[in-house]
Amino acid sequence: MKTAEELRQLLDRIDHRGYPAYKDTKGRYDFGRYILNIEHVQGDPFASPSKVSLCVEGRKAGFLREYYEQKHRRISLQDYLLRRFAVQTGKFSFQAKGSGKSGLLGVSRPGQEILERSACHIDEKNGDVLIRMEIGFPANGRTVNAGELKKILFEFLPQCVEKTLFAKAYRPEALLENAYLADDRLFIRQEMGRLGLVVFIADGSVLPRESGVSDKPLKGAVPFTSPDSLAVTLELPHKGSIRGMGLKRGITMIAGGGYHGKSTLLKAIERGVYDHIAGDGREFVMTDGSAMKIRAEDGRSVRGVDISLFIRELPNGKDTKEFHTEDASGSTSQAANVIEALEAGSQVLLIDEDTSATNFMVRDELMQQVVHPDKEPIIPFLYRVRELYEHCGISTVLVAGSSGTYFHKADCILQMDNYRALNITEKAKQAALAYPLLADAERDFIEPVYERRLRGEQSFWTDERLKIKSLGMEGILLHKESVDLRYVEQLVDEEQIHALCGLLKQSGRKLLDGKRSLKEVVDFLWEQLMQNGVEAAAEGNFPPGNLAMPRKQEIFACLNRCRRLHT
Repeated sequence: MKTAEELRQLLDRIDHRGYPAYKDTKGRYDFGRYILNIEHVQGDPFASPSKVSLCVEGRKAGFLREYYEQKHRRISLQDYLLRRFAVQTGKFSFQAKGSGKSGLLGVSRPGQEILERSACHIDEKNGDVLIRMEIGFPANGRTVNAGELKKILFEFLPQCVEKTLFAKAYRPEALLENAYLADDRLFIRQEMGRLGLVVFIADGSVLPRESGVSDKPLKGAVPFTSPDSLAVTLELPHKGSIRGMGLKRGITMIAGGGYHGKSTLLKAIERGVYDHIAGDGREFVMTDGSAMKIRAEDGRSVRGVDISLFIRELPNGKDTKEFHTEDASGSTSQAANVIEALEAGSQVLLIDEDTSATNFMVRDELMQQVVHPDKEPIIPFLYRVRELYEHCGISTVLVAGSSGTYFHKADCILQMDNYRALNITEKAKQAALAYPLLADAERDFIEPVYERRLRGEQSFWTDERLKIKSLGMEGILLHKESVDLRYVEQLVDEEQIHALCGLLKQSGRKLLDGKRSLKEVVDFLWEQLMQNGVEAAAEGNFPPGNLAMPRKQEIFACLNRCRRLHT
C-alpha cells in the first residue's frame, strides 16, 4: 500500500500528459483516517467514470458493535450512512472542472425503500465501513488535469468521509433511533407470522404518494385508520403500543368507488415487502415478504409452465401442462404469472382488476348461459382463489371495484371510502345472497408440478463479446434482445436490475444446463446472496457500487422472461 503523499507526487508527475497516464494511479493509498482504493481507471474522460472505494477501519469508525452485528440493524445502518454520504458528495460533484465526465462524484442514491446495497458495506465482525463510488477523473480535452483531481481526492473526499463514515459525525440518539426502528420492523414481521397475518398497516400511516413520478408521501393525505373489527395492537420493543389493521391469511377483497383509494392501498401493500425509511409514512406498513403482484402481461414469453389449473383443452390442441408461447395473451400471461409466483414460493398473491385480464378473473352469469363452461377453456381465477388457499395455503388480496362476484369467495371485504377503510364483510355477504354464484363446470384441482429445467445455448452465453446491461427500470439488454421487466412491479430500484444482470449472466453460463430445475438454480443463487451479500451478483474481485438486493421472486421473474432460455 502506498501513502497519500505518494499519490500526490504521482499526480504531479503525470499532469498534462495523455489521459491514459491516469492508469498509473490504480492501487491502494493510506490517507491516515481511511484507505482509498482506485480499482478501475477510465480510459477516456467521456467513458464510464473511474471506480474507487473508501474503507474506514472499524476501530476508527467507532460505530457500536450492537448496531451492525445483527443483519437487520446492519442493513439499516448501511442505508443510513449511504444516504448521508450521497448528500455530501452531491455538494461537490462537478465542482472540479474539465471535459466529459470530469468532476463527477457518483454514488448510489437510495429511494424510499431500505435495500442491501453494494455501495455501502459494514463488516459484521470488525465494523469496517466500505463505500464504493465513481469519480470522473478530470481532463483538459484528453490530457490529465491533475490539479482538479487533487481537489477531489485531497479536499472533497476527506470532507465527505469525515462527515459520514465516523460515528462522531452523528448524534448518538439518531443512530440509536435508527437501530430501534429496524428492531421494531423486524418484530412486526415476526408477530405477523405468529398471528397469521399477511398484512399489517399501522394507524397514522400515509399511503398516497406525492405524484406518479415521486415516491415521497403526499402532504395533506388522509392518514390510514384501521376499522375496529380488523384492528390489531402490538407491543413493539421500543416504540411501545401500536395499533393497526391486520389482514389474516385467506382471501381479502378491496372494493369501493373510483378514486377512493383502492389501488393506493394495494400499492402500499405491494411495497410493504420492503422496509421504508423514517418519515416515509409507510414505516409500519408490512406485507408477507413472499407476496407477489400478479397482472396480465400481453406479449411476454412463457417457457414450459403448467397453466392447466386455469386453462385447459385449447382448441388448437396446445399442451397447457407444459405451455410455451412467444406472445402470451392477457389470460395466458396472467395464468403463467400466478403459477410462476407459486413456483417462486409466494404465499400471497396481490391482484388489481385494473391490470388484470377480465376473462381470467371472472365470467358473468349471462356469458355462462350463452357460452357453456364446457366450451370455455379458461377457468376464471374466481373459481380457483378459494381452492388455492384451501389446498396450497396461498392467500390473495384483490382489488375489485366493478364486479361483486368475489364477495362470495372473500373472507374479508374492505371498502375504501375517501381513503378510509371500512369492513363491510357482513353487509356484502348479505347482499351477495340475492345474486347466487353459478357453479362452474366441475374441474379438479391439481397442484402444478414445479420441475422445469431451463437451458441456455452455451455458445451464446459463453461468448466473451456478450453484453448484458440494464435498461433502467425497463429491463435488461441481452446482446440485441431485451428481457422485459416493466411489469414486474415490485422491482423498485434500478440497482436491483443491475444485480439481476449479474445473476442472469451467472445462470446462463454456469447453472442453466438442463440438469437442475429452475427452482434449484434460483435456490443456489439465493444461498450465495444470503452468504456473501448482494456482491455475489457480480464477478471479479471488485464488485461495482450499483447493486441492490432483489427478492427471490424477482430472480425467478427475470429468468422466466428471458427468451434466450428454453426447456
